[in-house]
Amino acid sequence: MIARSIVIFILLTLLPDMYLYLHYVRHRKNHKWWKAVLWWIPSAFLVVFAIYLSIGKGFLPHGLGAAETYLFLFGLIAVPKLAYSVCSFLGLMVCRLRNSRVNWGNLVGLFLAVYCVYVVFAGSLWGFSKLKIRQVELTFSDLPEAFDGYRIAVFSDAHVGTLQGSRQKMLERVVDSLNAQHADMIAFVGDLQNIEPQELYPHRELLCRLKAKDGVYSVLGNHDYSYYSRVSPAESVANEKELQGMQRQFGWNLLMNEHLAIHRGKDSIVVAGLENGGNNRFPKKDDIVKATEGVDEGAFMIMLEHDPTLWQQKILHDSHAQLTLSGHTHGGQVALFGFKPTSLIYSQNDGLHWQDNRAMYVTCGVGALVPFRYGVPGEIVVITLKSKKDGKK
Repeated sequence: MIARSIVIFILLTLLPDMYLYLHYVRHRKNHKWWKAVLWWIPSAFLVVFAIYLSIGKGFLPHGLGAAETYLFLFGLIAVPKLAYSVCSFLGLMVCRLRNSRVNWGNLVGLFLAVYCVYVVFAGSLWGFSKLKIRQVELTFSDLPEAFDGYRIAVFSDAHVGTLQGSRQKMLERVVDSLNAQHADMIAFVGDLQNIEPQELYPHRELLCRLKAKDGVYSVLGNHDYSYYSRVSPAESVANEKELQGMQRQFGWNLLMNEHLAIHRGKDSIVVAGLENGGNNRFPKKDDIVKATEGVDEGAFMIMLEHDPTLWQQKILHDSHAQLTLSGHTHGGQVALFGFKPTSLIYSQNDGLHWQDNRAMYVTCGVGALVPFRYGVPGEIVVITLKSKKDGKK
């Protein structure tokens, strides 16, 4: 995890310290060599910690706890210095352009540094445990009348490997909240585990409790393959089959480039599920032709796909799915003054999106690999389908 970006982490740790030391610390009248050593100790510790985390096999060679501790300390020590340094530097450039001696960037930087410390504590200590139930009503002109008012409870990105020990109460709350919606269908759109299926063992009984009138439907996310594990090919295949088998043991309808029909009298809708696709960095096993083979062009189709980028890449062009449900982005897990940094990467970062009278909802998910959320609480989305003949949304 840290190894993939270790150079970036080290630079973001050392460069702010270097700027602050050269511009402020070393010019003090009472500056001594031992004070310089004390100044550099926290950053040196973070650098050594990062190198330690990058050594070893696997995505998390020293366990999730070590990575959590490092990221918390990085956010507490390096990020405030980075925020202050950037503001101070920009303010310094403005001063030189205007021939001014007052660097207002220092004041702004001080405010942001304090805010960053608050964000780290808030996101780590209580932000991650928040859960929101979001109600969404969607109207389609081609929805069969028998499905008017049909309710789908959607959740994603459980990452149950993070919800161990005392955090299992969070997963229990998710399960209870999903069941409390009394939805016609529950849809899980990927990333049940972090790295390996053994993470699910403590939660098997709990996950079996999910119930809905028409059942639970699920697809795989990028974490549900062996992409993040460093094991032999044979072990990778065995792990993937075990995870898939466990979902079916829970009573879930795991859709791997497949579809199923749900009937209400003479009417029906189709639920199709794609394996993970979209982002080139992750496993690309989606097969939309196979998933929709035999589906009538006039059928109302709900597509489950973990990565929302596949909506514009393939789903809109190669299928007639009226509604797509996705996750993957976690909504960025962070919203600073309403801005979510991941919106720069994903054009459909979270929430509801329409194109040509076809919709996609991207949920922020209920969990995460790194237990941190600020301004982006975990969510369960309850979608109510409405039928309207004039086609207005």
